[in-house]
Amino acid sequence: METRLISEKSKPFRLVKYFTFTSLMVIFIGTIILSVLNTLWAREMQYKKSEEYALLLIENLNHQVFMQFLLPVGIKYGKIELSNTSQFERMDNVVRSTLHSFKVEMVNIYDGGEDIIAYSFSKEKIGKKNLGGTSYMQALQGVNSSKLIRKGNFWEILFGFPKEIHIITFAPLRAEQPLSISLGRVLGVVEIVQDLSDDYKAIFEFQILVIITITIVMAILLLILIFVVKRGEGIIEKRALERLRLKEELSQAKHLSTLGEMVAGISHEIRNPLGIISSSAELLKKKMDQSDSLTAISDIIVEEASRLNHIITDFLNFARPRKPVFALCKIEEVIEKNISFLEPQLVEDGYTIKTVIKNHLPSIMADVDMLYQAFLNILINAMQSMPDGGLVIISAESDDQFIRVTFRDHGKGILDEVLDKIWDPFFTTKEKGTGLGLGIVRNIIESHGGKIRIANLSDGTRVSIKLPVSRKE
Repeated sequence: METRLISEKSKPFRLVKYFTFTSLMVIFIGTIILSVLNTLWAREMQYKKSEEYALLLIENLNHQVFMQFLLPVGIKYGKIELSNTSQFERMDNVVRSTLHSFKVEMVNIYDGGEDIIAYSFSKEKIGKKNLGGTSYMQALQGVNSSKLIRKGNFWEILFGFPKEIHIITFAPLRAEQPLSISLGRVLGVVEIVQDLSDDYKAIFEFQILVIITITIVMAILLLILIFVVKRGEGIIEKRALERLRLKEELSQAKHLSTLGEMVAGISHEIRNPLGIISSSAELLKKKMDQSDSLTAISDIIVEEASRLNHIITDFLNFARPRKPVFALCKIEEVIEKNISFLEPQLVEDGYTIKTVIKNHLPSIMADVDMLYQAFLNILINAMQSMPDGGLVIISAESDDQFIRVTFRDHGKGILDEVLDKIWDPFFTTKEKGTGLGLGIVRNIIESHGGKIRIANLSDGTRVSIKLPVSRKE
């Protein structure tokens, strides 16, 4: 019942918790996806910038080659033959000086008639045929094109960090027409290769850094959320238990109130005829001859009437507990008064009561008679748990806030299965008893703002009472 109530109370919070955790995971996954998309966008931007950069280089190279090589060589020699060492060296000097300090890995210039490499940074490629492919044919038609070449194993290419990545750009090499807006005829094709490995590596490292940062931030948020959720669950559970306890106490208070009214009414009706029976038996005993055996019956009537009167008194004390009349009180004096009252029984039945006052006990505001009654009930219970006599230890100590009084017996103790029921009204394990004694004791202690606890020990029972030094009004 208690677990189900707590579960019902915590359902709204559990919904908020699940929603928050789900939102956090969605935000995390969404951020990772955005990071990946941002990386793809950065790579695309890098690709376009590299392509534009290559086209600008080709345009500049086209102008320099035409002005510093094609025109002078054409005028001097009448034709272009790169197989001629002097022409090749002049061409190589023009190309390298033009592209000096620019980030270019390879330059290939194809003949305009056939797919043959006429010039290259790599001498091994000069004279090779059919290497341009579709891009070469598009350049002959005046169309620029670029493509990415990736080198690496399957996983490197899959996750976007190949060992090498190059962009190859093809563009036409044209004859220039000064003072004309029309394009000149295509003389050949220029191929420029750029190494983008470092650029893409930097983008990949930045992506990893972003993902690590997001993961750390989300982990911190998750830990904070778990901490807050744990605190929240603890608070909700505590409040649910407190609400359940208050509900049970209210229900018990209503039940006891109704029961108290009933008991008070019945006790009042019983007490009047009981008094008449008791006084009639006393009067009858006085008029009878002392040697008459019937006087024993009168004694039994008086004794049982007195016992019944004590039971009714317990009922009334429990059902309608009186309010304490506070006055300065010394706990050690109340204990001594209890011991003095029980002294005849102690001597007769072999009981010993030992008191241990650990430090000076301050005076407190309390009702002496009510504390006396409470302590007396505890001592009587302790003695009844040791039918053959034994030792009862009463210890008391204090601090700035509380006085603690402990009653320790060496009896048979309380069965574990009934330990939780000892405070229930009318519950008793004794053959003769109302089951109200401990309830009356607890009412008295709590009316003084104190607390009482009973615990089983390996060789007896311990009753602990805590009373405040300063009473709050």
